[in-house]
Amino acid sequence: MADSIPSVKELLDFTGKTVVVTGGSGGIGAGIVRRFAEAGANLAIHYRSGKSGATALAKEIGKRAIAVGGDLTRDSIVERMMDATMRRFGRIDAVINNAAKQSHAAFLDMPSAEFDTMMLVNLGACFRVARAAALRMKESGGGSIVNISSISGLEPAFNSHYSTSKAGLIMLTRSAALELGAHGVRVNAVAPGLIWRHGIEKAWPEGVKRFLAHAPLRRLGRAEDVADACLYLCSPAARWVTGATITVDGGVTTHPSY
Repeated sequence: MADSIPSVKELLDFTGKTVVVTGGSGGIGAGIVRRFAEAGANLAIHYRSGKSGATALAKEIGKRAIAVGGDLTRDSIVERMMDATMRRFGRIDAVINNAAKQSHAAFLDMPSAEFDTMMLVNLGACFRVARAAALRMKESGGGSIVNISSISGLEPAFNSHYSTSKAGLIMLTRSAALELGAHGVRVNAVAPGLIWRHGIEKAWPEGVKRFLAHAPLRRLGRAEDVADACLYLCSPAARWVTGATITVDGGVTTHPSY
């Protein structure tokens, strides 16, 4: 039992640590970026189409942040992102696989190409990012990977391609944890419920009403709720946690199904 136990005040101190957040230009991703920045981390903020948001966020944080763009379904782009992070900060301690695609299509009407794209983005890109990060973490003695899944990966919804991709991400998390633990790399997942965003009450009033009626805590989630779960999983507080999925949903999945 040679491992030292950190003091409580050290648990959420990420000073000198480097965290890569994919899909970090807005929404949940930006909330995660800001929370890790508050904890002292260096940040690589990935974006695909939200360049202005990512660069503004990096400017807000200062010298401890860079913005890196690209399509993470391409191996070369993933490698470029990791290399840029290593050049700037010299290490990668944690990765938050947050970038994802979400759309709605009825099962019988869904084009095969839409299903395939969902798997490529929500599963394939996460695999590529996790693999690239783990190879670097292995060389430096370990690290933490957190995959952002969804409660749609725990129970079906009327978006079968999205739900399937998020369920697959939970199993990818467990499988990677099994193999990477020997290298000091922990892999976990967070499954958020409905997270507030500007205008959601007008855009989807029936969904918000239904969620609030079923959630014991009677509110929508905030980006910070997801971010704090990521902070925990990447911190020494979770040093003996790997292969786990933390549900952050205000308790909505406790609602009886009959």
